[in-house]
Amino acid sequence: MLANWKLREVVVLSVLAVVFGVIYLLFLQIGNVLVGMFGLIGYDLIFGIWFIVSIIAAYIIRKPGAAVLSETIAATIEVMLGNAVGPRLILAGIIQGLGAEAAFAATKWKNYSTWVLVAAGMGSSITSFIWGYFLGGFAALSPGYVTAMFFVRLASGAILAGLLGKYISDSLAKTGALNSFPLGKEARKAKQNDDISA
Repeated sequence: MLANWKLREVVVLSVLAVVFGVIYLLFLQIGNVLVGMFGLIGYDLIFGIWFIVSIIAAYIIRKPGAAVLSETIAATIEVMLGNAVGPRLILAGIIQGLGAEAAFAATKWKNYSTWVLVAAGMGSSITSFIWGYFLGGFAALSPGYVTAMFFVRLASGAILAGLLGKYISDSLAKTGALNSFPLGKEARKAKQNDDISA
């Protein structure tokens, strides 16, 4: 999978995964507060944040496997930092990453428009929810509540992973830090066009 990757792509993916592994662990505390306030659906309100690295990495690197690899490494980092779920979380990371990867694969890794990024966030929502349904005992809850959880998670994946992931990546590209990546080149070209128009 990494055979035709450049060293800088591997480095950027690794850095993103480590940073978001830490962020994921911090957001666990926020999730716990929301569960205390709203019940299980509290996690679903922010669940999209746990998919965001797969969107950012794929959008920046634009190579097959970027979404699933970044999500898997981030989950591994989270486990190493002490997430109580343990190694099972790594499998959850793979499943979430595959949900995002499927959206990019559907376009043969050629389309990174806003709608594809949103679809990738929703793809992670779907795969993670299926995994959670069987592992988390959702079947014991009322069908109406489970349905609400699913749609809230779907929206969270679209907004917090898809749209926020795009915003963060675009903002990073505008700084010039990604000039050697396709996203950075797009940002530079857009700026040049704006300068010409002005």
